[in-house]
Amino acid sequence: MINIGFTMISGRNWTGGYNYLLNLVTLLACYRKEEICPVVFFGTDIGEEEIAPFARLDGVKIVRHSLFNRSRSFRSLLLSVATGADRGIRAEFNRHDINVVFEVAQFFGFRLGLPAIAWFPDFQHRYLAHLFSRFGYWKRDIGFRLQIAAHRSVMLSSEDSRRSCEQFYPSSRGRTHVVRFAVPPKGKIEYHVARATADKYGLPERYVFLPNQFWKHKNHLLVLEALKILRQRNHEITIAASGNQSDPRDPTYFPRVKAAIEEAGLDQSFRLLGLIPYKDLAPLGVASMALLNPSLFEGWSTTVEEALSWGVPLVLSDLDVNREQAGAAAVYFDRYDARSLADALASVRPRTAAKIEISGDLAQAMSNERVLRFVSDFTLLVRHACNQAQ
Repeated sequence: MINIGFTMISGRNWTGGYNYLLNLVTLLACYRKEEICPVVFFGTDIGEEEIAPFARLDGVKIVRHSLFNRSRSFRSLLLSVATGADRGIRAEFNRHDINVVFEVAQFFGFRLGLPAIAWFPDFQHRYLAHLFSRFGYWKRDIGFRLQIAAHRSVMLSSEDSRRSCEQFYPSSRGRTHVVRFAVPPKGKIEYHVARATADKYGLPERYVFLPNQFWKHKNHLLVLEALKILRQRNHEITIAASGNQSDPRDPTYFPRVKAAIEEAGLDQSFRLLGLIPYKDLAPLGVASMALLNPSLFEGWSTTVEEALSWGVPLVLSDLDVNREQAGAAAVYFDRYDARSLADALASVRPRTAAKIEISGDLAQAMSNERVLRFVSDFTLLVRHACNQAQ
Protein backbone atom coordinates (compact mmCIF):
# COMPACT_ATOMS: atom_id res chain seq x y z
CA MET A 1 0.00 0.00 0.00
CA ILE A 2 1.30 3.44 -0.95
CA ASN A 3 0.36 6.24 1.46
CA ILE A 4 0.25 9.55 -0.40
CA GLY A 5 0.10 12.77 1.58
CA PHE A 6 -2.12 15.61 0.33
CA THR A 7 -2.39 19.07 1.83
CA MET A 8 -4.85 21.88 1.14
CA ILE A 9 -3.57 25.18 2.46
CA SER A 10 -5.77 27.46 0.37
CA GLY A 11 -9.04 25.78 1.24
CA ARG A 12 -12.13 27.08 -0.55
CA ASN A 13 -10.44 30.40 -1.40
CA TRP A 14 -9.35 28.56 -4.53
CA THR A 15 -12.43 26.54 -5.38
CA GLY A 16 -10.78 24.96 -8.42
CA GLY A 17 -7.94 23.58 -6.33
CA TYR A 18 -10.28 22.34 -3.62
CA ASN A 19 -12.56 20.58 -6.10
CA TYR A 20 -9.58 19.13 -7.96
CA LEU A 21 -8.19 17.57 -4.79
CA LEU A 22 -11.58 16.26 -3.69
CA ASN A 23 -12.17 14.72 -7.12
CA LEU A 24 -8.72 13.10 -7.22
CA VAL A 25 -8.99 11.65 -3.72
CA THR A 26 -12.51 10.41 -4.44
CA LEU A 27 -11.39 8.58 -7.57
CA LEU A 28 -8.38 7.03 -5.80
CA ALA A 29 -10.67 5.80 -3.03
CA CYS A 30 -13.01 4.34 -5.63
CA TYR A 31 -10.57 2.77 -8.10
CA ARG A 32 -7.28 2.25 -6.22
CA LYS A 33 -8.39 1.41 -2.69
CA GLU A 34 -6.18 -1.69 -2.53
CA GLU A 35 -3.11 0.10 -3.84
CA ILE A 36 -3.12 3.75 -2.72
CA CYS A 37 -4.24 5.29 0.57
CA PRO A 38 -4.80 9.07 0.42
CA VAL A 39 -3.87 10.82 3.68
CA VAL A 40 -5.20 14.39 3.68
CA PHE A 41 -3.58 16.88 6.07
CA PHE A 42 -5.68 19.85 7.18
CA GLY A 43 -4.87 22.75 9.45
CA THR A 44 -6.89 23.29 12.61
CA ASP A 45 -8.16 26.52 11.05
CA ILE A 46 -10.11 24.62 8.36
CA GLY A 47 -13.87 24.41 8.89
CA GLU A 48 -15.58 21.07 9.37
CA GLU A 49 -17.72 21.69 6.29
CA GLU A 50 -14.55 21.68 4.15
CA ILE A 51 -13.23 18.49 5.70
CA ALA A 52 -16.51 16.56 5.73
CA PRO A 53 -16.54 15.55 2.01
CA PHE A 54 -13.09 13.97 2.44
CA ALA A 55 -13.94 12.36 5.77
CA ARG A 56 -16.94 10.58 4.23
CA LEU A 57 -14.73 8.70 1.75
CA ASP A 58 -13.95 5.10 2.62
CA GLY A 59 -10.23 4.37 2.74
CA VAL A 60 -9.16 8.02 3.14
CA LYS A 61 -7.35 9.14 6.29
CA ILE A 62 -7.81 12.66 7.68
CA VAL A 63 -5.14 14.36 9.81
CA ARG A 64 -5.66 17.73 11.49
CA HIS A 65 -2.65 19.64 12.82
CA SER A 66 -1.78 23.29 13.35
CA LEU A 67 1.42 22.76 11.34
CA PHE A 68 -0.79 22.94 8.24
CA ASN A 69 -2.63 26.13 9.17
CA ARG A 70 -2.89 28.75 6.42
CA SER A 71 -1.33 31.37 8.69
CA ARG A 72 1.79 29.21 9.00
CA SER A 73 2.35 28.54 5.28
CA PHE A 74 4.88 31.36 4.77
CA ARG A 75 6.87 30.35 7.84
CA SER A 76 6.88 26.76 6.60
CA LEU A 77 8.24 27.92 3.24
CA LEU A 78 11.03 29.91 4.91
CA LEU A 79 12.01 26.92 7.06
CA SER A 80 11.95 24.63 4.03
CA VAL A 81 14.22 26.93 2.03
CA ALA A 82 16.57 27.97 4.84
CA THR A 83 17.06 24.59 6.52
CA GLY A 84 16.13 22.16 3.75
CA ALA A 85 12.86 21.06 5.32
CA ASP A 86 10.12 22.07 7.71
CA ARG A 87 11.10 19.51 10.32
CA GLY A 88 7.71 19.55 12.03
CA ILE A 89 5.86 18.76 8.82
CA ARG A 90 8.47 16.18 7.83
CA ALA A 91 8.01 14.46 11.20
CA GLU A 92 4.23 14.51 10.76
CA PHE A 93 4.53 12.91 7.33
CA ASN A 94 6.81 10.22 8.78
CA ARG A 95 4.47 9.67 11.74
CA HIS A 96 1.73 8.71 9.30
CA ASP A 97 4.01 6.55 7.13
CA ILE A 98 3.72 8.76 4.05
CA ASN A 99 5.49 7.31 1.01
CA VAL A 100 4.87 10.14 -1.47
CA VAL A 101 3.95 13.79 -0.95
CA PHE A 102 1.71 15.74 -3.34
CA GLU A 103 2.83 19.38 -3.48
CA VAL A 104 0.66 22.14 -4.92
CA ALA A 105 1.43 25.82 -4.28
CA GLN A 106 3.80 24.63 -1.53
CA PHE A 107 7.39 23.54 -1.13
CA PHE A 108 8.44 21.24 1.67
CA GLY A 109 12.19 21.50 1.14
CA PHE A 110 15.25 19.96 -0.52
CA ARG A 111 15.74 17.60 2.42
CA LEU A 112 12.17 16.42 2.79
CA GLY A 113 13.45 12.84 2.67
CA LEU A 114 10.40 11.65 0.76
CA PRO A 115 9.62 11.52 -2.96
CA ALA A 116 7.29 14.32 -3.98
CA ILE A 117 5.07 15.11 -6.94
CA ALA A 118 4.78 18.82 -7.71
CA TRP A 119 1.58 19.73 -9.54
CA PHE A 120 1.86 22.92 -11.60
CA PRO A 121 -1.78 23.81 -12.46
CA ASP A 122 -0.79 26.35 -15.12
CA PHE A 123 1.69 29.09 -16.08
CA GLN A 124 -0.70 31.99 -16.10
CA HIS A 125 1.83 34.30 -14.43
CA ARG A 126 4.17 33.93 -17.42
CA TYR A 127 1.47 34.72 -20.00
CA LEU A 128 -0.64 37.25 -18.08
CA ALA A 129 1.97 38.82 -15.84
CA HIS A 130 -0.01 42.06 -15.60
CA LEU A 131 -2.63 40.27 -13.49
CA PHE A 132 -0.09 39.52 -10.77
CA SER A 133 1.57 41.77 -8.24
CA ARG A 134 5.36 41.71 -8.39
CA PHE A 135 5.38 39.69 -5.15
CA GLY A 136 2.69 37.29 -6.44
CA TYR A 137 4.58 36.74 -9.69
CA TRP A 138 7.91 35.97 -8.07
CA LYS A 139 6.41 33.89 -5.27
CA ARG A 140 4.82 31.64 -7.86
CA ASP A 141 7.82 31.56 -10.20
CA ILE A 142 10.40 30.96 -7.49
CA GLY A 143 8.18 28.23 -6.05
CA PHE A 144 8.20 26.40 -9.38
CA ARG A 145 11.96 26.83 -9.69
CA LEU A 146 12.55 25.48 -6.19
CA GLN A 147 10.45 22.39 -6.86
CA ILE A 148 12.24 21.74 -10.14
CA ALA A 149 15.64 22.25 -8.51
CA ALA A 150 14.63 19.79 -5.80
CA HIS A 151 14.12 17.14 -8.50
CA ARG A 152 10.41 16.74 -7.96
CA SER A 153 8.39 14.75 -10.45
CA VAL A 154 6.47 17.54 -12.19
CA MET A 155 2.82 16.82 -12.90
CA LEU A 156 1.02 18.85 -15.59
CA SER A 157 -2.57 18.71 -16.78
CA SER A 158 -2.02 19.05 -20.53
CA GLU A 159 0.49 18.81 -23.34
CA ASP A 160 0.05 22.57 -23.71
CA SER A 161 1.26 23.02 -20.11
CA ARG A 162 4.14 20.62 -20.71
CA ARG A 163 5.35 22.72 -23.64
CA SER A 164 5.14 25.87 -21.51
CA CYS A 165 6.91 24.26 -18.57
CA GLU A 166 9.82 23.00 -20.65
CA GLN A 167 10.05 26.34 -22.47
CA PHE A 168 10.15 28.49 -19.32
CA TYR A 169 12.04 26.01 -17.12
CA PRO A 170 14.35 23.95 -19.38
CA SER A 171 15.77 22.00 -16.44
CA SER A 172 12.36 20.35 -15.98
CA ARG A 173 12.78 18.40 -19.23
CA GLY A 174 12.76 14.67 -18.66
CA ARG A 175 10.79 15.00 -15.42
CA THR A 176 7.44 16.32 -16.67
CA HIS A 177 4.39 14.06 -16.70
CA VAL A 178 1.02 14.87 -18.26
CA VAL A 179 -1.94 13.68 -16.20
CA ARG A 180 -5.18 15.00 -17.69
CA PHE A 181 -7.75 15.12 -14.94
CA ALA A 182 -11.32 13.96 -15.46
CA VAL A 183 -14.50 14.00 -13.44
CA PRO A 184 -16.85 11.05 -13.02
CA PRO A 185 -20.33 11.34 -14.54
CA LYS A 186 -22.98 12.32 -12.01
CA GLY A 187 -25.38 9.66 -13.18
CA LYS A 188 -28.25 10.24 -15.55
CA ILE A 189 -29.93 13.60 -14.95
CA GLU A 190 -33.50 13.63 -16.22
CA TYR A 191 -34.44 16.78 -18.08
CA HIS A 192 -37.38 17.58 -15.79
CA VAL A 193 -35.06 17.42 -12.77
CA ALA A 194 -32.56 19.73 -14.46
CA ARG A 195 -35.33 22.10 -15.49
CA ALA A 196 -36.66 22.22 -11.92
CA THR A 197 -33.23 23.35 -10.73
CA ALA A 198 -33.14 26.07 -13.40
CA ASP A 199 -36.62 27.19 -12.32
CA LYS A 200 -35.36 27.50 -8.74
CA TYR A 201 -32.95 30.18 -9.98
CA GLY A 202 -35.58 31.87 -12.10
CA LEU A 203 -33.88 31.06 -15.39
CA PRO A 204 -35.69 31.10 -18.74
CA GLU A 205 -36.12 28.07 -20.97
CA ARG A 206 -33.18 29.17 -23.11
CA TYR A 207 -29.94 30.22 -21.44
CA VAL A 208 -26.18 29.69 -21.65
CA PHE A 209 -24.40 28.63 -18.46
CA LEU A 210 -21.18 30.39 -17.35
CA PRO A 211 -19.92 28.73 -14.13
CA ASN A 212 -16.61 30.57 -13.60
CA GLN A 213 -15.38 32.38 -10.52
CA PHE A 214 -15.18 36.12 -11.02
CA TRP A 215 -11.44 36.47 -11.51
CA LYS A 216 -10.19 38.99 -14.03
CA HIS A 217 -8.73 36.47 -16.47
CA LYS A 218 -12.12 34.75 -16.75
CA ASN A 219 -13.06 37.52 -19.19
CA HIS A 220 -16.65 38.29 -18.13
CA LEU A 221 -16.47 41.82 -19.52
CA LEU A 222 -16.05 40.45 -23.05
CA VAL A 223 -19.32 38.54 -22.55
CA LEU A 224 -21.08 41.80 -21.71
CA GLU A 225 -19.74 43.39 -24.89
CA ALA A 226 -20.95 40.40 -26.89
CA LEU A 227 -24.42 40.68 -25.33
CA LYS A 228 -24.60 44.33 -26.36
CA ILE A 229 -23.71 43.37 -29.94
CA LEU A 230 -26.38 40.64 -29.94
CA ARG A 231 -28.95 43.10 -28.64
CA GLN A 232 -28.13 45.43 -31.53
CA ARG A 233 -28.81 42.47 -33.85
CA ASN A 234 -32.16 41.86 -32.10
CA HIS A 235 -30.83 38.52 -30.86
CA GLU A 236 -31.54 38.27 -27.14
CA ILE A 237 -29.75 35.59 -25.13
CA THR A 238 -29.48 34.96 -21.38
CA ILE A 239 -26.19 34.16 -19.65
CA ALA A 240 -26.47 32.52 -16.22
CA ALA A 241 -23.19 33.25 -14.39
CA SER A 242 -22.32 31.45 -11.15
CA GLY A 243 -19.10 31.50 -9.14
CA ASN A 244 -17.15 33.14 -6.35
CA GLN A 245 -17.61 36.90 -6.72
CA SER A 246 -14.27 37.85 -5.21
CA ASP A 247 -10.92 38.13 -7.01
CA PRO A 248 -8.13 38.12 -4.39
CA ARG A 249 -5.74 39.73 -6.91
CA ASP A 250 -8.16 42.46 -7.96
CA PRO A 251 -11.00 43.17 -5.48
CA THR A 252 -12.36 45.83 -7.85
CA TYR A 253 -13.08 43.32 -10.62
CA PHE A 254 -16.52 42.03 -9.61
CA PRO A 255 -17.83 45.52 -8.69
CA ARG A 256 -16.74 46.68 -12.17
CA VAL A 257 -18.53 43.76 -13.80
CA LYS A 258 -21.68 44.47 -11.80
CA ALA A 259 -21.53 48.18 -12.63
CA ALA A 260 -21.07 47.37 -16.33
CA ILE A 261 -24.15 45.11 -16.24
CA GLU A 262 -26.26 47.86 -14.71
CA GLU A 263 -24.90 50.59 -16.98
CA ALA A 264 -25.69 48.55 -20.10
CA GLY A 265 -29.11 47.50 -18.82
CA LEU A 266 -28.20 43.82 -19.05
CA ASP A 267 -29.62 42.72 -15.68
CA GLN A 268 -31.99 40.24 -17.34
CA SER A 269 -29.49 39.08 -19.97
CA PHE A 270 -26.59 38.48 -17.58
CA ARG A 271 -27.92 36.77 -14.45
CA LEU A 272 -25.67 36.69 -11.38
CA LEU A 273 -26.34 33.46 -9.46
CA GLY A 274 -23.56 33.79 -6.89
CA LEU A 275 -21.65 30.84 -5.45
CA ILE A 276 -24.18 28.03 -5.85
CA PRO A 277 -24.14 24.56 -4.22
CA TYR A 278 -22.00 22.09 -6.16
CA LYS A 279 -24.98 19.74 -6.51
CA ASP A 280 -26.76 22.35 -8.64
CA LEU A 281 -23.97 22.69 -11.22
CA ALA A 282 -24.74 19.60 -13.26
CA PRO A 283 -28.52 20.17 -13.46
CA LEU A 284 -27.99 23.80 -14.48
CA GLY A 285 -25.56 22.65 -17.15
CA VAL A 286 -27.91 19.97 -18.46
CA ALA A 287 -30.85 22.39 -18.66
CA SER A 288 -28.79 24.98 -20.56
CA MET A 289 -28.31 25.37 -24.31
CA ALA A 290 -24.51 25.36 -23.83
CA LEU A 291 -21.72 26.00 -21.38
CA LEU A 292 -19.57 29.08 -21.99
CA ASN A 293 -15.95 29.54 -20.90
CA PRO A 294 -14.50 32.82 -22.25
CA SER A 295 -11.31 32.59 -20.17
CA LEU A 296 -8.06 34.26 -21.26
CA PHE A 297 -6.08 31.41 -19.74
CA GLU A 298 -6.61 27.84 -18.49
CA GLY A 299 -4.47 24.94 -17.39
CA TRP A 300 -7.17 22.29 -17.93
CA SER A 301 -10.63 23.68 -17.28
CA THR A 302 -12.74 22.00 -14.61
CA THR A 303 -15.90 23.59 -16.03
CA VAL A 304 -15.12 22.22 -19.49
CA GLU A 305 -14.42 18.77 -18.07
CA GLU A 306 -17.70 18.88 -16.13
CA ALA A 307 -19.62 19.90 -19.26
CA LEU A 308 -18.08 17.06 -21.25
CA SER A 309 -19.29 14.63 -18.59
CA TRP A 310 -22.82 16.08 -18.83
CA GLY A 311 -22.95 16.02 -22.62
CA VAL A 312 -23.52 19.78 -22.82
CA PRO A 313 -22.45 21.75 -25.94
CA LEU A 314 -19.50 24.08 -25.40
CA VAL A 315 -18.63 27.62 -26.45
CA LEU A 316 -14.93 28.17 -25.65
CA SER A 317 -12.22 30.77 -26.09
CA ASP A 318 -9.60 29.85 -28.68
CA LEU A 319 -6.92 28.64 -26.26
CA ASP A 320 -4.74 25.75 -27.42
CA VAL A 321 -5.50 23.92 -24.20
CA ASN A 322 -9.25 24.25 -24.81
CA ARG A 323 -8.83 22.67 -28.24
CA GLU A 324 -6.73 19.89 -26.69
CA GLN A 325 -9.38 19.27 -24.05
CA ALA A 326 -12.66 19.60 -25.98
CA GLY A 327 -11.70 18.96 -29.61
CA ALA A 328 -14.71 18.92 -31.94
CA ALA A 329 -17.17 19.13 -29.03
CA ALA A 330 -16.92 22.93 -28.90
CA VAL A 331 -17.46 26.09 -30.90
CA TYR A 332 -14.41 28.39 -30.54
CA PHE A 333 -14.11 32.18 -30.66
CA ASP A 334 -11.37 34.80 -30.51
CA ARG A 335 -10.94 35.51 -26.80
CA TYR A 336 -10.19 39.20 -27.46
CA ASP A 337 -13.00 39.83 -29.97
CA ALA A 338 -16.55 40.49 -28.72
CA ARG A 339 -17.97 40.10 -32.24
CA SER A 340 -16.42 36.66 -32.55
CA LEU A 341 -18.04 35.67 -29.24
CA ALA A 342 -21.37 37.17 -30.32
CA ASP A 343 -21.26 35.06 -33.49
CA ALA A 344 -20.47 31.93 -31.48
CA LEU A 345 -23.34 32.56 -29.05
CA ALA A 346 -25.72 33.26 -31.91
CA SER A 347 -24.89 29.83 -33.36
CA VAL A 348 -26.10 28.02 -30.23
CA ARG A 349 -29.42 26.23 -30.70
CA PRO A 350 -31.97 25.00 -28.15
CA ARG A 351 -31.91 21.28 -27.35
CA THR A 352 -34.94 19.03 -27.01
CA ALA A 353 -35.39 16.85 -23.94
CA ALA A 354 -34.83 13.76 -26.11
CA LYS A 355 -31.57 15.12 -27.53
CA ILE A 356 -30.39 16.06 -24.04
CA GLU A 357 -30.93 12.52 -22.76
CA ILE A 358 -29.19 10.89 -25.75
CA SER A 359 -26.15 13.19 -25.48
CA GLY A 360 -26.06 12.58 -21.72
CA ASP A 361 -25.88 8.79 -22.17
CA LEU A 362 -23.03 9.08 -24.66
CA ALA A 363 -21.18 11.59 -22.49
CA GLN A 364 -21.31 9.28 -19.48
CA ALA A 365 -19.66 6.46 -21.40
CA MET A 366 -16.91 8.76 -22.69
CA SER A 367 -16.47 10.32 -19.26
CA ASN A 368 -15.90 6.91 -17.70
CA GLU A 369 -13.08 6.31 -20.19
CA ARG A 370 -11.45 9.63 -19.30
CA VAL A 371 -11.76 8.90 -15.59
CA LEU A 372 -10.05 5.51 -15.93
CA ARG A 373 -7.23 7.13 -17.94
CA PHE A 374 -6.81 9.85 -15.30
CA VAL A 375 -6.61 7.38 -12.42
CA SER A 376 -4.26 5.10 -14.36
CA ASP A 377 -1.92 7.93 -15.37
CA PHE A 378 -1.82 9.30 -11.82
CA THR A 379 -1.11 5.86 -10.38
CA LEU A 380 1.75 5.36 -12.84
CA LEU A 381 3.21 8.70 -11.78
CA VAL A 382 2.98 7.78 -8.10
CA ARG A 383 4.79 4.50 -8.76
CA HIS A 384 7.40 6.33 -10.83
CA ALA A 385 8.04 8.81 -8.00
CA CYS A 386 8.45 5.95 -5.53
CA ASN A 387 10.83 4.06 -7.83
CA GLN A 388 12.95 7.15 -8.46
CA ALA A 389 13.53 7.50 -4.74
CA GLN A 390 14.82 3.95 -4.31
